[in-house]
Amino acid sequence: MAEAELVVAIDAGGTRTRAALAAASGPDDAGPDTVLGTGGAGAGNALSVPADRLADHLAQALAAAVPPSQRAYVRAVVAGVAGCAGTPPAGAGDGRRTDPGSVAAEKALRAALERLGFAPDVPLRLHSDTEVAFAAAPGAPADGLILIAGTGAVAARVAGRHQTEVADGDGWLLGDSGSGFWIGRRGVRRALAALDGRGRTTSLTGAVTAYYLGKAVETRPADPAVCQEVRARVVRAVQERPPVDLARVCPLVTAAAGKGDAVAARILDAAAERLVTTVQALSPTAGKTLVTSGGLLGPGGPLLPRFAARVAGLGLRPVPVADGLPGAVALARLTLRGGGPGPDGGVLRNVTRPGQARR
Repeated sequence: MAEAELVVAIDAGGTRTRAALAAASGPDDAGPDTVLGTGGAGAGNALSVPADRLADHLAQALAAAVPPSQRAYVRAVVAGVAGCAGTPPAGAGDGRRTDPGSVAAEKALRAALERLGFAPDVPLRLHSDTEVAFAAAPGAPADGLILIAGTGAVAARVAGRHQTEVADGDGWLLGDSGSGFWIGRRGVRRALAALDGRGRTTSLTGAVTAYYLGKAVETRPADPAVCQEVRARVVRAVQERPPVDLARVCPLVTAAAGKGDAVAARILDAAAERLVTTVQALSPTAGKTLVTSGGLLGPGGPLLPRFAARVAGLGLRPVPVADGLPGAVALARLTLRGGGPGPDGGVLRNVTRPGQARR
């Protein structure tokens, strides 16, 4: 391959979208020193972000990562997108992706690439966010388990770089047990319970009222009318915001636990236990590679010590990674060398031309 040949990698999750430009040749274990440029933008879940906004976020991240003068040299684009199903195994159909998340992600990504002047026939490969996060571990492993816990929570089994089995990832309404949303909602519920006498006194009362009302109410007001007014205002403020905004309360819970608040600590203990249960649903074997990622379980994540202590009993040791961007770079390089997952070395050919998006 010519030195000018480049690949683009994308990691789009429930909170942020990141893109990277890298040389097409390089190690499978793609470290930060191999990346030529990066860019970031807002949320990138293909099932929860409207199509036009998703295209905007992808275009913003790509524009920052790839200078206009380099776009003609991009030979492959690999994107790990939350909401996309796993890549099909080699020989499974024609490689076309028909799940709703993949269809939405492909359409948005094609629109973003066209907007920025990339070659219309640049090969594009879509992955689940779990697949690229797993590949971000040292050595770009091909087999094992991955657990992502951030705004949401999902675990998956990866075999031959294909996602073959999934546990949870059912979204804030139906699942995501132990996630940032789950922790944030529990934090608000405990604060409300402390305000009306159903629960123990906790510093979460002050933290939650300060977040939603702009002024901390540290303890339960003595006047029942005042107490009811505070509770009603908090409930109204929560309901006026998008549901996933509750995940923003998660850092308040982790901060309170770090300062010795017993109520907050129990919430984190319960979250860690639920994440262990999610992993156990995949019937892990001792010594199996277990990659963890996301704001809660990435390097230095606030739940990592609690989670690690619990999975040690299963013979598992977490391998935390910051995000899936290095994994997407590694998969892009493997794809060009014919070693990536899926038919034709993992390249999804230009089945949807710019301007001819599937309806």
